[in-house]
Amino acid sequence: MTTPHVPPYFSNSLPGRADWPIGLAHRGADVQRENTMRAVHDAVQLGFSYIEVDVQASADGKVVVFHDEQLDRITTGVGTVSQYTWDELEKLKVLGPRPRDVQVTEPLVLIEDLLEAFPRTRFNVDLKDLASAAPMAEILRRTGAWERVLIASFRDSHRREFFSHVRVEEPVVASSAGVETVARLLLAHYLGIFPPVVRRLRKNLPLHAIQVPIRRGPIRVVTKRFVAACHRAGIAVHVWVVNDQDQMEWLLEMGVDGLVTDNGDGLAQVLGARGQWPQRL
Repeated sequence: MTTPHVPPYFSNSLPGRADWPIGLAHRGADVQRENTMRAVHDAVQLGFSYIEVDVQASADGKVVVFHDEQLDRITTGVGTVSQYTWDELEKLKVLGPRPRDVQVTEPLVLIEDLLEAFPRTRFNVDLKDLASAAPMAEILRRTGAWERVLIASFRDSHRREFFSHVRVEEPVVASSAGVETVARLLLAHYLGIFPPVVRRLRKNLPLHAIQVPIRRGPIRVVTKRFVAACHRAGIAVHVWVVNDQDQMEWLLEMGVDGLVTDNGDGLAQVLGARGQWPQRL
């Protein structure tokens, strides 16, 4: 199968290159201070070069790094990100999840600030809402960070909105599939029609990676044969959220291209034993 040009985002982690899988720090790999500047700083200091973050738009169109639909679980605020302007949101503090055995008071952060603060770090940006798509494209245009970002979303409609705001002459942006696309890939694999389905899907949206759980309910998603099929099509396979070290070892032996984790120390140990840590770009 003819594969598309591989974006620079994957320059040291080409699909199927088993000697250099990447570690992605899930929301900064800090469950107490998720998606904050401090979480990303500590992950980078530990050796991560790839950080997974979530974004959504404020009422005034700023792209805020935040995961939940509601502010209540981990911050001093209530309601949704979209109800507030950035001037209002930046006054809130991240307190960590309940029960709050460890009290932290980190501020919320904008994705643009993370891109500026960590110019050598690559970010896996999960678009949690449709409203963040257009301003995210403008941020990449303004910062020139095209090569350091992968655009992801559970919803392909969010990715479609983002790419509708990227001009033809602008650099290729890495992207991973939404749930709908992954489901089609799995079905195509089981039916033995993987290559033509991949070609058809790529006519509609970029498809450089999939980011999947080991299983979804009764369905086993990550298998050696499915990973191999993705690699033949030039699709990287990243698995989330993997915190158990035995599972990390098992998945790496299977040939997956990346592991998304909250257990930064654990992944550093596993990859360190393989001579693949720290992951400096």
